[in-house]
Amino acid sequence: MKKMEASGATDVGRVRQTNQDDFLVDLNDHLFVVADGMGGHAGGEVASRLCVQEVSSYLRTHERMMKDGARKHPDARLGSVLAEAINHASLKIYEKALEEPDLKGMGTTSTLLKMVEGHAYCAHVGDSRLYLIRAGFIYQVTHDHSLVNEQLRAGLISKEQARLHERKNVITRSVGYQEYEDVDSFAFATEPGDFLLVCSDGLHGKLSDEEICNLCRELGCGAVSALIAAANVRGGDDNITAVIVRVPA
Repeated sequence: MKKMEASGATDVGRVRQTNQDDFLVDLNDHLFVVADGMGGHAGGEVASRLCVQEVSSYLRTHERMMKDGARKHPDARLGSVLAEAINHASLKIYEKALEEPDLKGMGTTSTLLKMVEGHAYCAHVGDSRLYLIRAGFIYQVTHDHSLVNEQLRAGLISKEQARLHERKNVITRSVGYQEYEDVDSFAFATEPGDFLLVCSDGLHGKLSDEEICNLCRELGCGAVSALIAAANVRGGDDNITAVIVRVPA
């Protein structure tokens, strides 16, 4: 059987002076994370970096449970462990902000993907996204925790209004703004040849789902650089991060 493939990269974009995104590609543990930080001064950079570090550290201490071959998938307990990892990171970020007043109010999105025995487990807070690309179609798997998306789901605005909304970057949940957050967690079975894309809003805010799908189908994991370049061509007014995972045939 072929090994799982994955690739990831982040870019500051064409407008921002610093990159407040962070990411992880860990093919040994099949763990993939994207975090998009926010906060004055260096707050966003600190929050996203801490999130990735603390999530990875927490899951390593629970690795035996995650690799228990006797369990049946999908297993809600594994989703709970991923949610606990994000809240562990939230507490650490919150405590860091208390220690350093200049970092007060910092936070980050967190979308993490863990591949376990033919299943994708995800935990998610914020407006970074997980996409599934299967058989030529693309599916947004996560829901954005944003003010505009809440209005969209309630039927108060249209998709076109949401796309152009001046407050589309206002999120309603973040990691680190408080000790604990409401974390979405779920799992689904993967199929050979699936692509899974985890990305920040600097990418999905500039490219359509169709454009993302076409590049991933054409270039596979090599699409990471092409996706980032395309987002920069569209203005690159935010940091841009993408991680692509290919399920082996």
